[in-house]
Amino acid sequence: MKAPTIREVAREAGVSPATVSRYLNKSIELPQGTSARIDLAVEQLKYRPNLLAKRLSRGTSETIGLVTPDIANPFFAVLAAAIEDEARKFDYSVLFSSTSGDPRREIANLERLDNRHVDGLIILTNRADDGTLKTYLDGRTDVILLDEDVPGARVPKIFVENEPGAYLATRRLIEAGHERIAHIGGPPGLFSACERFAGYRRAMREAKLRIDRSLVRFGAYERSAGLAAIGPIMGSAPPPTAIFTGSDYVAAGVLQGLRELALRVPADVSLTSFDDMPFSDLLDPPITTVRQPIEALGRLGVRTLLAQLKGERTSDVQRLPTQLVERRSVAAQPEALRRHRPDTRPGSRRSR
Repeated sequence: MKAPTIREVAREAGVSPATVSRYLNKSIELPQGTSARIDLAVEQLKYRPNLLAKRLSRGTSETIGLVTPDIANPFFAVLAAAIEDEARKFDYSVLFSSTSGDPRREIANLERLDNRHVDGLIILTNRADDGTLKTYLDGRTDVILLDEDVPGARVPKIFVENEPGAYLATRRLIEAGHERIAHIGGPPGLFSACERFAGYRRAMREAKLRIDRSLVRFGAYERSAGLAAIGPIMGSAPPPTAIFTGSDYVAAGVLQGLRELALRVPADVSLTSFDDMPFSDLLDPPITTVRQPIEALGRLGVRTLLAQLKGERTSDVQRLPTQLVERRSVAAQPEALRRHRPDTRPGSRRSR
């Protein structure tokens, strides 16, 4: 059924379309009889104003876009919910788009912005940029970057304290007596993965512990990456007594891989991670991890973008603090256990 138009309301009420429009916009006062006729016509015809057309006529869509790699990922789901809730406080709607890490979809969303379908964009990427995205972003005031960086792009950016958080997670393992500590990080070249590795490296160097490159792996922030890395890492001689992963998803894969090697966390291998996803305390055992303020990240992103759209000056880079959440995946590494580590290399009896 075709929706009624403002012209039909005007005809029913016996006034001009312009009068109906101004009355509904509350920009004109009418005699009581005239306003009553318009109200009655609106009710009888079940007329609903075209909000998008109304907004566009004022030069704004009152909509912001959120571009994420994967809306099904709990991290992005929590972030999106916070962004939508914060935007609603300012009478803005949010248009969601999931790119699945496809750079073409990221560019398509920027072109949508140029076509004025949205007033501004909050962009989260999960890949190292080859320079293409930087070219599209550079110098824009209607785009902000959240969580991951596009190096060199001159736009407002909001990140968490990746390096200090990773330092705390690694330092916790060192304080428990571990010296041979592995690191399974995120995608090579990705901003957060580089910063979290830097935090691991700082803690190790500060404690004067050697970083064995055979114990360092990079891959996707996915469970499969953690599972795939465990065989080679635990096959080193000697194997590590502790692991710091760059993501709780990776940690979940590490737990699975260690179970398949008949190794227990934390009795045989201690584990720390990064993110504090909603499932982190449900793993067996619940993992000690770095909590990043996901909701605060989303809310600050909305406020920063709207300030930019108003022409207000905002900080080029803003950082939110992280904190270590203690659970049950770290145990002290006694001297006896260090001397009598089971052989977990592929092909050994323990690894079968």
